[in-house]
Amino acid sequence: MTRAALFGAALVLVALPRCAWPWAGQVVDVTTGQPVAGAVITAGDMVVTSDGMGAFQLPAVGAEIRVRAVGYRRAEVRPVVAGGESLRVPLTPFRPQALYLSFFGIGDRRLRERALTLIDTTELNALVIDVKGDHGKIPYETAVPLAAAVGAQGPRTVSDIRGLMGGLHEKGVYTIARIVVFKDAPLALARPDLAVKTSAGGVWRDRENLAWSDPFRREVWDYDIAIAVEAAQYGFDEIQFDYVRFPDAPGLVYSQPSTQASRIGAIGGFLAEARRRLAPYNVFLSADVFGYVCWNLNDTMIGQRLEDLAPLLDYVSPMLYPSSFQFGIPGYRNPVEHPYEIVALSLERAQQRTGLPATRFRPWLQAFRDYAFDRRVFGEAEIRAEITAAERFGSGGWMLWNPRNEYSPDGLEGKMRP
Repeated sequence: MTRAALFGAALVLVALPRCAWPWAGQVVDVTTGQPVAGAVITAGDMVVTSDGMGAFQLPAVGAEIRVRAVGYRRAEVRPVVAGGESLRVPLTPFRPQALYLSFFGIGDRRLRERALTLIDTTELNALVIDVKGDHGKIPYETAVPLAAAVGAQGPRTVSDIRGLMGGLHEKGVYTIARIVVFKDAPLALARPDLAVKTSAGGVWRDRENLAWSDPFRREVWDYDIAIAVEAAQYGFDEIQFDYVRFPDAPGLVYSQPSTQASRIGAIGGFLAEARRRLAPYNVFLSADVFGYVCWNLNDTMIGQRLEDLAPLLDYVSPMLYPSSFQFGIPGYRNPVEHPYEIVALSLERAQQRTGLPATRFRPWLQAFRDYAFDRRVFGEAEIRAEITAAERFGSGGWMLWNPRNEYSPDGLEGKMRP
């Protein structure tokens, strides 16, 4: 297996000007030759960003340079010292269109092969994989000491994570590591000092009887970032944080007073630290947010305010499930009857508030039966309506969510063959 296959990145050998100082280069779109502004270039611990003409400079050259930009696949560059012009790094346009596989789903051969068959035969090209799932468990052998200490290790549903990642990248599958952050029963129960508490001082549990860790605690940040770094080392293209928020329940006790400012500061602080520590691995960073976060001007009482989150992420992933919009949106009181409008208007609202390009948003779409209104099945018409809304908006891809990992070709277009 090549190193490029392991990391899911294009490998490019380039000529480097002899004795160049500083080292200069340009990032371009491989299909159009146009410059790519805002690309992130990493060489060891050095991180720079390309300017409006795709140009960048580095004060030194290491063994390899890694490059990424929103809307493109990652690339690795191994410079070859020679005479010639400055370095030109081509990036391939790419928008992930993904299915989600849970902690058990990725380890179940039947579910995994069914997902890969859909990727081979439809427009799908990516997988979101639980690296730390809703119950705080890690599906493969981890070297993070605290994970073993608190009981987060196992049962191991993935016996060979390196082999799995290599196989997925050989197939061209873009891989997203989903890490559930502050909803973490193993950590909270094993370390009550790091848990969200009730007013009586006990460890609080949510409606699923699961305990949460305290978003203010730096030890919690370090634990989840260590898991993310390990996933990046295994070759995931993207780290996606879920439940990167406070619980949506009143009267809880944390290690610091809970105010809008302190909550926003804690969530932003965690993401900023994660971004800093993941920088050497050239992975994209994303986070899941409530659908109503696109609409609410406050932090929705959970520390998620769109204007504060967006600058810290490559992709913002609002969960635009019509079933979760219990109060509807302006003009649409029954959201399950209007999946197109829910997705389209929520994304437009998010863009208006942030001023970000459409490619910076990659929504979660509903691919499961309604649970809040009339119990309708979300089938071909509903799923296609959601996808169409995301694509007309110009989003940086989309992701289908089904907690049972049950997917079909309904609503998906067939794979375009060369």
